[in-house]
Amino acid sequence: MDNPAPAPTYGGMTQHSDILITGGGLNGNTLGLALAQAGFSVTVIDAQPAPVQDDPAFDGRSYALAQASCRMMQGLGLWDALSPNAQPMLEIKVTDGVAGEGASPWLLHFDHAELDGGPMGHLVEDRHLRAAIRAARGGESRLTCLEGARVVSQSVTPGGVSVTLEGGDTLNARLLIGADGRSSQTAERAGIGRKGWGYGQTAIVCAVEHAKPHNGIAHQFFMPGGPLAILPLTGDRCSIVWSEDEGRAAEIIALDDAGFLDALRPAFGSFLGDIALVGKRYSYPLGLTVADSFIADRVALVGDAAHGVHPIAGQGLNAGMRDVAAMVDVLTDARGRGEDIGAPQVLARYQQWRRFDTTTLAAATDTFNRLFSNDNPLLRGLRDLGMGAVNAVPALRRGFMREAAGLTGELPSLMSGRKR
Repeated sequence: MDNPAPAPTYGGMTQHSDILITGGGLNGNTLGLALAQAGFSVTVIDAQPAPVQDDPAFDGRSYALAQASCRMMQGLGLWDALSPNAQPMLEIKVTDGVAGEGASPWLLHFDHAELDGGPMGHLVEDRHLRAAIRAARGGESRLTCLEGARVVSQSVTPGGVSVTLEGGDTLNARLLIGADGRSSQTAERAGIGRKGWGYGQTAIVCAVEHAKPHNGIAHQFFMPGGPLAILPLTGDRCSIVWSEDEGRAAEIIALDDAGFLDALRPAFGSFLGDIALVGKRYSYPLGLTVADSFIADRVALVGDAAHGVHPIAGQGLNAGMRDVAAMVDVLTDARGRGEDIGAPQVLARYQQWRRFDTTTLAAATDTFNRLFSNDNPLLRGLRDLGMGAVNAVPALRRGFMREAAGLTGELPSLMSGRKR
């Protein structure tokens, strides 16, 4: 077994780690923490300065962590910090809808009572998840985080890879992992192209307080302009992910808070009583992007750097977390065999494990969005009958529930409760 390299220091010198990670978002920091706990020396290079990452204020952003991702948080020792602020998803209701007309009677209903192992997942606010990861990584001597540091070049060296930072410092490692988002410069510098397209839609993200309890029920309404997700947070609050066509979204975004709520209420409905905004509003364009390869010479990609999908099923972060957990397994197994962790055959195992799964997810979200984001009467009738048929067959319904909970396919150790 390889001995981990000494933890690097920072400041005007060449450094060495087993692994370099570009991107200090949730995927990059979680991967750094997981690999350090597995015994690798890791350096995470984050272009954002620390104050951007440390803001404790509630800003409306949250994530639906599937059951498998919650198991991963437990395996990394993060769940005790997260659980007091995590809202379990006890039910999910999926239905067609048109503003002012109410939900279709044909719905897909998932109840956690039909699923082994507890809730299908938990809603966790961005601020709590980031804080838990950052607190845990501070206790890992094998993990170094360089904040406000920007990579300007990378190159493959004999037996390794080297990156140069904006200030001239050079870092060396055996493997470089890009977790730097959909516009990954790591992928671009490695010669990895990507394919994708925009949907002509914009996602509007916020959180609301409401008068009636949500009872842990998540709702997905398929509206003509795009899906509207209403996801339960702790207390009488919900996270909103509202997808609309670009033109309509631009009009909504330009409204003041009172006008925004007036626009939201017809789509939201009255089932939770009166609503009020909590925190900020965000928006971002929606599209599909998949890297042509998840690997190159001494380089691998995780999360949005490898695949960015429509938020229609809330699986974007969960797919990234599965990348992270799979990468830990692949590299740990390679080290145990005495292999070079950056060797082509090692990285090929990671790609083989993750590429089919993520390509399938991308295709599914693309198909669902195209099928449901319209008001074609024929398509609406067919999809309503389809949801009703799935809901009426327990085996099919449980299969969809297991998929939503992240429990299908070959699960990495961190997501299956197995100890390495």
